[in-house]
Amino acid sequence: MWELVLSVHQVTRPESYFGSWSRLSRRRLAEARLLRDAELLATLAPSRGYFPDFLTPADRPAEFEAGVETALSTNKHRLRAEVGRLDGGRGAGPWLDDIAAGRPAALHRLGLAMRRYHRTVMSPHVDQAAEITGRWVARLAHRTLTHGVDAVLSRLGPATRWRTPVLEVDYPVRRDLHLEGRGLSLVPTFFGVNHPITLADPLLQPVLVYPVSREPFWLPGGGRPQGEALSELLGETRAAVLRLIDVELTTTALAARTRTSPSSVSRHTAVLRRAGLITTRRSGTSVLHLRTTMGDGLVHGG
Repeated sequence: MWELVLSVHQVTRPESYFGSWSRLSRRRLAEARLLRDAELLATLAPSRGYFPDFLTPADRPAEFEAGVETALSTNKHRLRAEVGRLDGGRGAGPWLDDIAAGRPAALHRLGLAMRRYHRTVMSPHVDQAAEITGRWVARLAHRTLTHGVDAVLSRLGPATRWRTPVLEVDYPVRRDLHLEGRGLSLVPTFFGVNHPITLADPLLQPVLVYPVSREPFWLPGGGRPQGEALSELLGETRAAVLRLIDVELTTTALAARTRTSPSSVSRHTAVLRRAGLITTRRSGTSVLHLRTTMGDGLVHGG
């Protein structure tokens, strides 16, 4: 849900990095006649200043649909308090008032806008964005196991500074958030750009949403085909060997398929094995090779 809200910000007022994605997304929304959905979402979640916490549930349901249902089931007292803090928006009409009152028709319209927006501009990229944030989280998890939590808190980006026991964050407004033993949930985001953000209500579970490093995978022609890029990285023969062993193959079979000698294949598989991209085992007089998960990720762009 954080990604949905923050992507709405990039559709309506994109930072330079997301300029091409914003234009692509607005074109898709226009073709689907859904620009009004984006406008309504932007009214409820403006790109500058406050937006309601209920849009980004603190328990962060893993599935998008579960997140939508959690947001729509927010009690009326909380809706009135959170939406009431908004200044309103041009063209919103009575819609914000109806959301604040928890009227079923308005909440149904909100859910419809969320789902159609997500399907049109986020679904085409959700797997790539998840892979990028997943790699970032894996690196931080490894760093935690190797060097401890302090090493992670000091590596959340240039807008954060860890000065034990305080995490300082560059923020648009002055505020102090005291954990009081509740812990802090770190949530990586692809579409956030400027600085980490948190929930407005200090009584909710403390969370820090921080931007990750990323690449603009949505750019048309932005990169060479995966196979060509892999060959440039590893060399033609070594890349061919890595691509072929999605099933176990012997050195002799690899030599035949790559039209090279068994000794040459052995040198390539030795390098790939040392890099953790393949595994090798003996079966009688044969030597069998198979890609690892890391090797699969490299071949398939993960």
